[in-house]
Amino acid sequence: MFTRIFEWLESSRDPFPGGAAQMPPDKLVPFIIHYTRPFWPLLLASSILGGAIALIEVSLFAVLGGLVNWLSSSDPQAFFAEHGSRLVMLGGLVLIVLPLLKFFYEACVHQGLMGNFAMRTRWQAHRYVLRQSLGFFQDDFAGRVATKIMQTSVSVRQVVMIMAEVLVYVSVYFVGAVIAFAATDLRLAAPMLLWLVGYIAAVRYFIPRLREISAEQADARSVMTGRVVDSYTNIQTVKMFAHAEREDHYARDSMDTFLSTVHRQMRLVTLLTVALNLLNAFLLFSVAALAIWLWSISAVTTGAIALTVGLVLRLQGMSHWIMWEIAGLFENIGVVQDGISTLSRERTVVDELGARPLRVDHGAIEFQNVGFHYGKKGGVIQDLSLKIRPGEKIGIVGRSGAGKSTLVSLLLRFYDLEKGSILIDGQDIARVSQESLRSAIGMVTQDTSLLHRSVHDNIVYGRPEATREDAIAAAKQAHAHDFIVGLVDMKGRRGYDAHVGERGVKLSGGQRQRIAIARVLLKNAPVLILDEATSALDSEVEAAIQDSLASLMSGKTVIAIAHRLSTIAAMDRLVVMDSGAIVEEGTHDELIKSGGLYAELWARQSGGFLAREAAE
Repeated sequence: MFTRIFEWLESSRDPFPGGAAQMPPDKLVPFIIHYTRPFWPLLLASSILGGAIALIEVSLFAVLGGLVNWLSSSDPQAFFAEHGSRLVMLGGLVLIVLPLLKFFYEACVHQGLMGNFAMRTRWQAHRYVLRQSLGFFQDDFAGRVATKIMQTSVSVRQVVMIMAEVLVYVSVYFVGAVIAFAATDLRLAAPMLLWLVGYIAAVRYFIPRLREISAEQADARSVMTGRVVDSYTNIQTVKMFAHAEREDHYARDSMDTFLSTVHRQMRLVTLLTVALNLLNAFLLFSVAALAIWLWSISAVTTGAIALTVGLVLRLQGMSHWIMWEIAGLFENIGVVQDGISTLSRERTVVDELGARPLRVDHGAIEFQNVGFHYGKKGGVIQDLSLKIRPGEKIGIVGRSGAGKSTLVSLLLRFYDLEKGSILIDGQDIARVSQESLRSAIGMVTQDTSLLHRSVHDNIVYGRPEATREDAIAAAKQAHAHDFIVGLVDMKGRRGYDAHVGERGVKLSGGQRQRIAIARVLLKNAPVLILDEATSALDSEVEAAIQDSLASLMSGKTVIAIAHRLSTIAAMDRLVVMDSGAIVEEGTHDELIKSGGLYAELWARQSGGFLAREAAE
């Protein structure tokens, strides 16, 4: 029976909902409601159960006071005859009703809410952030963004659960206690109300300060994590420059900032605990003294003393718990507010409403009066127009900073144009879905980054439905099969099952490049971009895969960028860029004869490489 209840609660809400990934609201309450909406029934049930449990527990203290009175006034011989039925009912309440209520309460909380709530929030936040524009990730630490998602998902759950359960439980408990005191003698409720005033004053003084520090601490924690992850992600660079000490200082600076927030928080915590202890001492002394005095003038019974002192001792224990829950509430609110600044950002590149999939029948590309400058003054791309015929293979040449890679990023719509338009087969790429656009383009870059997954997973990434045989055939075509079969990772996985490490760090640059070429071969997209595609290959390997590259380019529209001009000299047409504009076009021979910038760059090559000059 327990298993069925657990399974029903665990599956009552889907932790991984589908549908479009929506941006959460950027205000605190709407943000929390956005992620809480599916869990309202469970939260309501847990609140009602918590309130019922609190009411029963307060009633038990009242029964305890009555029991003391029965014992003091009854004949032991006749006690069970007079009070037996009440004792049986009390036993049923303690042994059956209260445990059952607590079971359902704990099941609602632990099976229905604790796991699914945070996971659903984490999943939805991750899906939205994953679809953020490229600039979002270029402006932040990956580790910091990941930490925000993890922290915020847990904090949203804690805020809601503390408010829906703890505060309801405490409210019912305290009101019940005051009523029980007043029912015994109205004067006994006075110390409780005075204690409440002092308690609220302590909350109003300490909690806002703890909240401010918690918000600082959440941001400091995510920065600290981001810096540590940044060092680990770029460990090869750290080792190459022997900068472990420098990275120590870089990390320690953020750790010091985080630790300072911890020290300030702990000072407040100590003062808060001292204030609570003083309030609790006042409550215990005043209630006990008042109860004894009232008993001495025959205003209350001995049972009233047992009731009031017992409840006060219980409230003393609860007061620390309550304060920590309230402090936790505001701490989590601080974390959520900090997370909102990262998670509730508009995407800068979005599909328009009703965007259709791109259809590529021929592969014609046209740049029409394109302008773009990354939001800065001065144009990176200035009023550029270029037509590429279906199946044409063009090479883009220019000094570093001429705008070659920016042109490719705009074609992939990593950024939206500030002026003009880009068409593929007559379709404006701003009007089609981003996924269909990028699925129609294959790209091999100079800085090849692989996922920390198996070699097979990396090769079929562009075509997930491909078979193992398809992946092996593509690897052989890219001259990668021979080294792949010899790979072994730290868990003993071999060949195509071996994992390549974060960003593919366990492979050489040439090996990563060949896997990237295999991936694009398998994707077989109608438009192909080669951005320094063979830069990481030695001359022997490059010569070996030239036939593979020729096969890869066959029947496709190709845009190739290279500093090594000899690799693109045989293209159908070369486009020379300078300062974001096209300054020359033509074949290799035509451009050499014209004696312009291309001829100058060609003349400056040393060993086939273009001297990389900074753009003026």
